[in-house]
Amino acid sequence: MELEYTTALVTGGAGFIGSHLVDRLLDIGLAVRVLDDMSNGHETNIERSRQRAGFELVVGDVRSQETVESATRNIDVVFHEAAKVSVMHSARDPRLYFDVNVMGTLNLLEACRRNDVRKFVQASSSSVYGNTPVLPKSEVMPTSPMSPYAVTKLTQETLALSFCHTYGLNTTALRYFNVYGPRQRGGSYAGVISIFISRALAGDPLPIEGDGMQSRDFTYVSDAVQANILAAASAISKGRVYNVGGGGRITIEKLADAVISHTQSKSTKVFGPRRLGDVQDSLADLKRIEAELGYKPAVDIMKGLAATIAWQREASAVKTQVSIESQPRGA
Repeated sequence: MELEYTTALVTGGAGFIGSHLVDRLLDIGLAVRVLDDMSNGHETNIERSRQRAGFELVVGDVRSQETVESATRNIDVVFHEAAKVSVMHSARDPRLYFDVNVMGTLNLLEACRRNDVRKFVQASSSSVYGNTPVLPKSEVMPTSPMSPYAVTKLTQETLALSFCHTYGLNTTALRYFNVYGPRQRGGSYAGVISIFISRALAGDPLPIEGDGMQSRDFTYVSDAVQANILAAASAISKGRVYNVGGGGRITIEKLADAVISHTQSKSTKVFGPRRLGDVQDSLADLKRIEAELGYKPAVDIMKGLAATIAWQREASAVKTQVSIESQPRGA
């Protein structure tokens, strides 16, 4: 798909979703500027992009008004992916989440308005729906965020849409449902799929919080990128909110079983306390985004798991090789 824009800013563009979006934008011919403070971003995510014409990296923080003012100059479209993203961590440090996610977004929106940015796409989250038992989750449902993280995501999208209605800035919000795929790291605040894969490859137990019967709609990262491109390209997306999902759901216990099977691991499942602020079930209603933007998820969970496992195996092998080569050699 082609865009009418020539320049894009991707905040958080060295991170998981952002770096995939950067790759796609470069593929379709845009000049891409990345703004990332590298707190969650990784150089390896953008090492190939950095060699391509039209790529620019700005290391900086969205909390800095001066930084975002400069980063949005001569930009047609902004994809705002930069955020603190852990439900658990947000409960421990809600002020940090408010500062980065809310104030950072406000700084960016104000800079976009002053610099005549033509389109602003805000990354939001399915967590804004809270723990309502109604499935699937529709954009017209009441929101009920249950964690500080979810509150900041709802505030981000509300701010973005308010700038559309108040100032005419062309904004769209995308509510991601559990995005996963290559480049998602297996650290303590990473997505459950990444954590399960990294532990399964190591032969370690897979930790399941609660009884494992909670279900999730997992979205492969290339489908999330597709949604961003469609939102930027569409004239009718102005002032709209869209769900971005994978088209189905799976329980966390069945997900653990699938990861163990795909990796041929001897890992076991270990059940623990339910996570604070977590929701029970999640499934996106995709009728709006399908009808208005033509979105259709292309990668199902089993195909996506296979691709993610292959990437994580390769990344682990490279990390091991680098570690071996960095060790001092004997005389």
